Amino acid sequence: MEKIKPKTITEKTNLHPRNLDRFGYDFEQLIKNCPELQHFVTVNEHHIKTLDFSNPEAVKSLNKALLVTHYDIQDWDIPKNYLCPPIPGRADYIHYIADLLASTNNGIIPEGETVQGLDIGIGANCIYPIIGNSAYGWSFVGTDIDLKAIENCSKIIESNPKLIDAISLQQQTEVRFIFKNIITPEDKFTFTICNPPFHASQQEATKSTLRKINNLEQTKTTKPVLNFGGHNAELWCEGGELGFVTQMIYESAKYPMQCLWFTTLVSKKENLSSLYKTLNKVSAVEVKTIDMAQGQKTSRIVAWTFLSEAQQKAWKF
Repeated sequence: MEKIKPKTITEKTNLHPRNLDRFGYDFEQLIKNCPELQHFVTVNEHHIKTLDFSNPEAVKSLNKALLVTHYDIQDWDIPKNYLCPPIPGRADYIHYIADLLASTNNGIIPEGETVQGLDIGIGANCIYPIIGNSAYGWSFVGTDIDLKAIENCSKIIESNPKLIDAISLQQQTEVRFIFKNIITPEDKFTFTICNPPFHASQQEATKSTLRKINNLEQTKTTKPVLNFGGHNAELWCEGGELGFVTQMIYESAKYPMQCLWFTTLVSKKENLSSLYKTLNKVSAVEVKTIDMAQGQKTSRIVAWTFLSEAQQKAWKF
């Protein structure tokens, strides 16, 4: 019988201090809560339990286990070929948003349903609203252009009664718009959140998927795993990340008083210079860039507001 090393706790210092996965995965507890995960857990050459992260079914099973264990979410699933996000990275975004809100609230993280987030491109997984509601009691509106993704989020919400009053969904019916049709004159959002499509074409997205798989596997492949990485609309759009976020910035300027902080992930550092110029053009009052790092990947959150310091402090959470 292969000897397994006793569990050693290694702190992942690149994760946010409040991230529940900062001290690694407790596979014994995760398997107890989600027995199907057992099929994907192996023992590596150092006799330590691990997972094949190049296998999308393994990653999905790990997500199910984490959602049960940390967030009390049952019956979570996503359709084949849809993005299965790594939960620790998504949780970091939520925790950094909490810190951002605290910066205009006397250092106190605002909690409860009156803090409302707008998730642009919720996908089929509903991850950001799930984590935000569990960690801080926030409520969310989730939008997507993909009806199938919206329908799957609806299933997740209906399977978890505590989410029913916390998350509402809306399909964006006009692909070229982001906030139009979504933000009404009566709406006030505390923040927006977005993981934009990175790539400018299907070909670019496929190349990236292959690169990810080959980095995770010992043997090289030229055939993409169809459900590793996500659905077309989640991975690419015309203009890529830069085009998408630039459009978002221009649209945000039409709703200056209706959101405290607009935010988005920006994966490609080389896009920052152009985005800062656009933010200057639309007269953003304050712009913040928050660095994040998960594993070998570095990303950042760009946040902007049109509210003065006095208006920020007067915002009612």
